[in-house]
Order: sequence, then structure tokens, then C-alpha cells
Amino acid sequence: METKGWEPPGSGQAERNSPGRRQAARAARCGLTALAAAAVLSALLLPSRTGQLTVSAFLRLPVEAIAGAALLLLLGPGRPGLARFLNRLFTGVALGLMVVLKLLDIGFDTVYKRPFDLVLDWTLLGDGHAFLRDSVGRVGAFAAVIGVLVLVLLLLALMAWAVVRLDRILARHGPAAAGGTLVLGTVWVVCAALGAGSTATPVAASDSAEYLQARVQDVGDGLRDKEHFAREAAHDDFANLPADRLLGGLRGKDVIFAFIESYGRSAVEDPEIGPRVSAVLAENERRMEKAGWTSRSAFLTSPTYGGGSWLAHSTFNSGLWIENQQRYRTLTSGARLTLTGAFRKTGAWRTVGIMPGVTRSWPEGRFYGLDHVYDSRNMGYRGPKFSWTPVPDQFSLAAFERLEHGRADRRPMMAEIILASSHSPWAPLPRTLDWDGIGDGSVYDAIAKQGKDPAAVWRDPAKVRAEYGRAVEYSLTTLLTYTQKYGGEDTVLVFLGDHQPMATVTKGRLGRDVPVTVLARDPSVLERMSGWGWESGLKPGPDAPVWRMDTFRDRFLSAYGDQEGPRG
Repeated sequence: METKGWEPPGSGQAERNSPGRRQAARAARCGLTALAAAAVLSALLLPSRTGQLTVSAFLRLPVEAIAGAALLLLLGPGRPGLARFLNRLFTGVALGLMVVLKLLDIGFDTVYKRPFDLVLDWTLLGDGHAFLRDSVGRVGAFAAVIGVLVLVLLLLALMAWAVVRLDRILARHGPAAAGGTLVLGTVWVVCAALGAGSTATPVAASDSAEYLQARVQDVGDGLRDKEHFAREAAHDDFANLPADRLLGGLRGKDVIFAFIESYGRSAVEDPEIGPRVSAVLAENERRMEKAGWTSRSAFLTSPTYGGGSWLAHSTFNSGLWIENQQRYRTLTSGARLTLTGAFRKTGAWRTVGIMPGVTRSWPEGRFYGLDHVYDSRNMGYRGPKFSWTPVPDQFSLAAFERLEHGRADRRPMMAEIILASSHSPWAPLPRTLDWDGIGDGSVYDAIAKQGKDPAAVWRDPAKVRAEYGRAVEYSLTTLLTYTQKYGGEDTVLVFLGDHQPMATVTKGRLGRDVPVTVLARDPSVLERMSGWGWESGLKPGPDAPVWRMDTFRDRFLSAYGDQEGPRG
């Protein structure tokens, strides 16, 4: 005969109602509530800059949590219907999105030393994916992207769950929650009034409210800056200057402007990297002085840091401070006279661009006043890609010599050359070869295979720094030996960096300055810049003059143009 409602001891309903099970369930509920509270507090206290990520930053009392709890208590528990649930869900997702934005800011602060621009920086995420692809391969980059998307979704789900759970706890324990909220609010006010904590991390925190207010203001400032910049770009003392008053001091010269990727002040002053790079510069300086070359060097302050080379190129060329993508687009869609465009305007030079990093159509070449642009597709390169760099620097210069500079029937030329081998991730690296043995670049196949694995390099910051130094040494050696071999009495070389390398290399030191050097054999070229106060030699010293990069165009055009023209 079956007896209903009876269960053996230790099983079924009896087991579920046992004191041990109830205690375990209560502990689990408390643990989940603590996890929800920790998630919300961490989200509110998470800094947006790398240097602020300390334990003390999370040991504070956020006013946003107190205000949120008070608001929920004032609204009352109400009915648990769909509207209340959706409100909780929306609040949690919004909190999660704020965390995502803070994490983006931390990432951009690590690489570029600035926060993520909500309007303009989405395109840079594609550059980040390209960097991953070159560092860890296509499969690794794809896995990383999928991992990031999954983590973002999990983060949003976690924050939504945390807010829903905490709201239920507040509704269930209304009187106790109200008393606790009042006490915490009083503690926050007292700590704020007394300035409890350190200056950097006060106990009474309101970081998230201030952060969101600042980000909203940044968006507004960015939108207003577009109109301000358009007015600034429209004013140009050189725009209507007749062609015969432009660049008269350089007529008959071959002028080369060469940008060396990531060649920053750290390359010549960092105690670990600087000695080797300085030795390369000193050795080439001795050789070039014997051959009759003279040089002057200084520093320029770049508008960008760790990346965004095109912002530096456009700043140098336009005489305007191009610090974001919005300004870049406004500039390149206009008719501003660029430094390279001034050479074309005179009709006295053929103007060419050597752009090994360009892999598709580049309409900006017309804006910069270049008669012809050689990119990775039409230099004749048949060798391997070196991480990010489609074409090694030495091949780019050899192609320039073969296609343009070495032609017997040519007229004077102005060339803008981008040397990209020192672009991160700095592994594998090419080697300097005999100029006559480069051929179509297939000789680099064996060199690339023997190079270092970027994934292995990037696991160790010390190796990253060492490989960065080697990359800059290669680019400088290539450029300077090219100049010694193929430069003549009428050659003028201006070479500079575009920006400092990322913070993994710089450790956040030495700012945004990049070296700049002018080289020539004709003494009259350097005489025209004698008033600049630049130092002799290929390497600027620690006390060398520092100009903002946007001032170079006007000073250069003034020094080498009609001396009665604008001075900038």
C-alpha cells in the first residue's frame, strides 16, 4: 500500500527544508546580493584613466549609489509589473554602457594618452583590429574580437541583473534600506565637507556623475569645434601669395620631406633606447659632415600620440592643429594651401608622394598637391609584408630612386616620403641590404621568416621597447644611407617623426615631442633658417627648441620664400 506525502529521511521535501539547506540557500542569496552590490559600486568607481587604476580608487563611497537607492525608495516598491522591470533593465544596461565607455577611455589613454572620442574615434577600432591581426594573426584577431563582443554582452547582462536584484532587495526591506541610505548619505556629506581621504582619491566620490557630464560636454565641444575650425582654416596669409613669391630660396633643389613612423623624443632620450639610436645618428653625422653635409635639429610637438599619423602629417603640411578626425575631414575637403601644395603651385617642381602604408585609393593626394602618389600597389614590391608594414623602408626609397629621383630627364622634385617600418608592432623587422641587391623585394622572404614573432614580443614590455628601438635604428639608417648614396649638391632633406610611440614604450614620459632635422650641402639653405635657433647635428639635445608642429609650415614658407612676404 502506497503512503502519499511521505518521503524517506534525507531526501526530497524533507531534505530541501533541512536547516543546512536553508542556511546554504540564505548564504547563496547573500552572496549574490553582495556580488550585485560590488558590481554596481565597481562600475561607479571605475576610473577612466590608466594612472588612476589603484585599489584605493575602489575603496570610496559613490554618491550616485546613494542617490539611486534614495530615488528607488522614494518611488516605493509599487507593483512589480513589466514597466518597473524594464526601468530596472534600462538602468542596468545604461550602467554597463558607461563601464564600456570607461574601458574604451582606459584603452585610448594607454595607447594615445587621451580619452575615446564618442563622435570621431569609432573608425580607429578598425585600426586596432588591424594591429591585432598583424600581432597575433587573423585567427587570433578574430578570436579576440569575438571575445570582446562576448565580454561586452556579459558585462551588460551582469549590470542589468545587479540593478534588478538590488532594487528587489530595497523593495523587500524598505524601512531598513531607508535607514541605511540615510546613514550613508550623512557619512558622504561629512566626508565631503571634511575632505576625507587624499586629494587624488577622496572618500566621498562623485566621479561617475562628473564623468558623464564631462563626456556630454566633450560631444558638444566637438560639434562646436567644427565651425570654429572652418573659420580658422579659411584664414591663410599664404593662400593668395603669387607663385613667384613662394619658395624662391629653394628653386632648383630636390626637397624631400620624410616622416619616420613613431620617431619620438623617447627614441633619442629614453635611457634604454636612446643610446643605440643616438649612436646611429652620431655615426651617420660624422660620415655626412665629411661629405659636406650640414644639419640643424630641434623638436616639434605632435597633435597626436601613439598613433593617428595622418593627423600629424596634415598638421605639419597645413599649418593648422589637426587633433581629431573631424578636423582632418574638414581640412582635406577644403582648399587650404599645404606645404607640399606650395611647391606644386610654383610650377617649378614635380611633386610626388611615396606612401607604402596606403593599400587602396587615397584621394587626399590631390589635396596635398601631389602630382603622383606611389603606394604599396604600384611600387613593384613582390616581397612579404612585415607585420603592419606592406613595404620595407629601404625598398620604398629604392623605388623612389628607380621611379623618380634617378631619372636623367627629370626636373627638380619635391617628395613626401612616409617610412613605415617603425610602425608597431615592430616585429618582424627587415634588415638593411645592399642597395643594388634589393630587386623586386623577394629577397625579403627569408628575412621575414627569420624575424621575431610579434605575439612573443608583445608578451614582454621590455622586448617591445627593444624592438621599437631596433625599428627606429633601421629606418634612420635606411634614410641616411640613401641620402649619402643618392643625394647631391642640390638635395635638401627634412626628416621628422610623426608622433611618440605608444605608452608601452614611453611609459608615459617625455610628452608628445618628435625630433625634426634639416640636412643640406648648400650652405645658403641653412643660412635662411639661422634665426630659428636650432642646434647643429642630426640629434636635437634635451634643451633644443620646441615648436608646435602646426607652426612649421608658415616659418618654412617665410624662410624660403619672398622675404617681404608673410612671416607666419
